[in-house]
Amino acid sequence: MQRFTIDDTIAAISTPVGESGIGIVRMSGKGALAIADNIFLSKDKGKPSQFKTHTVHYGWIIDKIKKPEIIDEVIVTVMRSPRTYTREDIVEINCHGGVMALRAVLDLVLAGGSRLAEPGEFTRRAFLNGRIDLAQAEAVLDIIRAKTDSALKISIEQLKGRLSQKIKKIRGEALSALAVLEASIDFPEEELGEANLKIIGQQLENVNEGFTAMLETAHYGRCLREGVQSVICGRPNVGKSSLLNAILKQERSIVTPVPGTTRDTIEEIINIKGIPIRIVDTAGIVKPKDLVAHKAVARSKKYMREADLVILVFDGSKKLASEDETLMKKLRNKPTLAVVNKIDLKQVIQKQKIMKKFDTVVSVSAKKGTNMAALEDAIVDVVGKGRIIHPEAALVSNLRHIEKLKKAEKFIVQARHSLDNTLSVEFIAQDIKDAVRVLDEMLGKKFSEDLLDKIFSEFCIGK
Repeated sequence: MQRFTIDDTIAAISTPVGESGIGIVRMSGKGALAIADNIFLSKDKGKPSQFKTHTVHYGWIIDKIKKPEIIDEVIVTVMRSPRTYTREDIVEINCHGGVMALRAVLDLVLAGGSRLAEPGEFTRRAFLNGRIDLAQAEAVLDIIRAKTDSALKISIEQLKGRLSQKIKKIRGEALSALAVLEASIDFPEEELGEANLKIIGQQLENVNEGFTAMLETAHYGRCLREGVQSVICGRPNVGKSSLLNAILKQERSIVTPVPGTTRDTIEEIINIKGIPIRIVDTAGIVKPKDLVAHKAVARSKKYMREADLVILVFDGSKKLASEDETLMKKLRNKPTLAVVNKIDLKQVIQKQKIMKKFDTVVSVSAKKGTNMAALEDAIVDVVGKGRIIHPEAALVSNLRHIEKLKKAEKFIVQARHSLDNTLSVEFIAQDIKDAVRVLDEMLGKKFSEDLLDKIFSEFCIGK
């Protein structure tokens, strides 16, 4: 991001550009009210700089340079510092949602003395002005990108500060231990007694347990935030495409009795109990007979390697084939849900063999739609690793947060090891300091401009 002073007044269109009922041009900064005075004609003849905070006013946007000329009929909202999103004066102009109307109003605002906001600059100012911390700022983008109700709930909780509060509690515990250690460093004549060492050890243990509890939610949190990459695989004609259609509740894949009908991958996204699942239907895994089949099988194997979850389908009406056995061996260490299909037919498959290989096995009839609810439950269970986690909890879902927590945890483990082995107090204190520093980076108490540029560049311009 180009370096601008935070004293600039910024402006941007904060709604998607296109045909819509309403479009919003937003201004933030010391000059927002003065700019609005010059272009807004209120029905009651008042000026925005005279309006009370958090009030809404009807009128027209006027281009005084031309004639004067009415540009649009609008509603103007005035919000005065510090009780605003950015903690600066904010003026929002609610225009008609057409491209020309929005562009004309924005051009007037820019000509009046504001500049076009950079991506995420409104939220960046909210962070720099102390209204939210960095973890909360990142939650704003997650709210915008949320694909399911559960993902939205996680993001809302993070924006409310629930995750930050947990981090601050852990940080406070670490600082308490550090204070005792630094006192002994500053006053070496006062040696740490056995009781103090025991208290410090317990505090470090509490900090470590806090990290463990948060990181245990990371897998599930990321699944809710980013979605689960899943792949349906199996040998030809076991009913993979029928299963995809049954899960989607619509005919998405072509289904025929002919083995090998699916030659290319088919992808769809579905919301299963709040978790966005990207499901890929692949070609049957079999020894390829031609170049096209070879490429189809190679692509299927690639999706299997990269998947977060593999749904391995078997034909319950037939005995296990060599291809089934091969797939079971390859997927032994991969999160896999085994599905025995075609239970509407006479069952001859050796189901016990499958159950010995995989913890979760579900029997369904994709054709009849039998047991599909049980399949959905099994998918959620495998993704959540058997845990029941409510989205309202302070889940860790952001990769940057996960990396920071792991790094801080490592320092605390080192500190505990040094304490247990009666190493120098300075070593223990330094490890705790490093852990606190990492937590401060997570919350944005310490940051670099490059980090802020990277985070806020992912935002849209109007946010």
